[in-house]
Amino acid sequence: MNVEELVRDSLRELAAEQTPAGPGYADRVLGVRRRRRTRRIATVAAATAAVVAVGIAVPLLDAGREDVRPASVLDGRGTSAHPDQSPPRDLIAAGDVALAAYSTSRIVPQTKSRGVAERTYWLLDPKTGRYEKDDRWSFVAVAPGITTAAVLERNLPARRIGLLDLATGEVERWIPVDHGVGGLAYSYDGRKLVATTYDDNPDLRIRQTGGDGAVPWVPEFGESSRSGFHVVDVASGTASWTGVRSGSRDINSRQDFAFSRTGDLVYTPVIGPRDGSQQFYDLDGNKVAAPANERHLRTDVGARLSPDGSLAATGLSKEVPDKSYSSIRDPLTGKEITKVRGAELLAWVDEKRLIAQERTAGKGLYRPRLVLVTIGSDDVEWLSGPSAQKDEDLSYEWQPVLARR
Repeated sequence: MNVEELVRDSLRELAAEQTPAGPGYADRVLGVRRRRRTRRIATVAAATAAVVAVGIAVPLLDAGREDVRPASVLDGRGTSAHPDQSPPRDLIAAGDVALAAYSTSRIVPQTKSRGVAERTYWLLDPKTGRYEKDDRWSFVAVAPGITTAAVLERNLPARRIGLLDLATGEVERWIPVDHGVGGLAYSYDGRKLVATTYDDNPDLRIRQTGGDGAVPWVPEFGESSRSGFHVVDVASGTASWTGVRSGSRDINSRQDFAFSRTGDLVYTPVIGPRDGSQQFYDLDGNKVAAPANERHLRTDVGARLSPDGSLAATGLSKEVPDKSYSSIRDPLTGKEITKVRGAELLAWVDEKRLIAQERTAGKGLYRPRLVLVTIGSDDVEWLSGPSAQKDEDLSYEWQPVLARR
């Protein structure tokens, strides 16, 4: 494997660990315009649901409990942009979607050649509308409504799942599990969690020397230690486990599950004929065909279906100087309907607008920033400042976690 392939696969793993915000980054960093069909690795953009948790609002933990969030967060549907802030300090939101959290990462060496990618989260404080550091958690998924987050403690795989009250910063309830968990994703309606289980830490990294002498930390390749998934009912705290081993070798170690739109199936990334290939399973662990309206979707594109299900957000399709465009397709036929600005489509704001990652204009390395894009318009509204690339592992300074408010 050459250094270009290592960097590609590493970035897809790292950037998708709380987003889907990474597929395509390596292509642009390395100046590659034609994607290869081999070694296409992408983790679920939770991620898809861990990075982008969108759905209807659900009660926090106690029905009728007073909600202390300010109206700007609870009820506001306007745009709150801070293009001068990177990482963000104040609320970023558009329509029904807000930046509920973001994460940074660092490599914690275990030996000279082996380490762990450790995330630190900044969570939206609903009382102040500001992002506050909370370094207790290795993995965070924010529920629709932005009142609750599901959290995992530092050492993965974790043996319990916490339900964190974002207004108080306290864990209201712990849900014990009998298989160690490494990833979390909410269902679209927020009533269920899929917790991906692993035998080993899915965030292990190894130092790899490339042909040019570069020594980045990259995901460990080989057969993933994924063992299956728990389906957790959030209201009752009950969890049932299903065993599903990774079916491919030469694959990234993190292979999280996420729910289908209806929540009666789960899917995971697989090595396939195209970027973002996916395999669906029923909740008993049996392989099944993709739902008709999700078969053309990709695991490396967080936005997936529009709120009414009539449009499908897919991958990067065109780049010109200082601009990127992604494809919007008919979810049933896969036929392209139009293109929209943005290199990475993260979440639908409504039926016409999306939050995306887009390049910062001007010469130099690709520096992604959050942006509001509209179907039928070439204009964009910058929501955040740009995220710079890190030398340590070629990932980016911070990764967004979006949720429906």
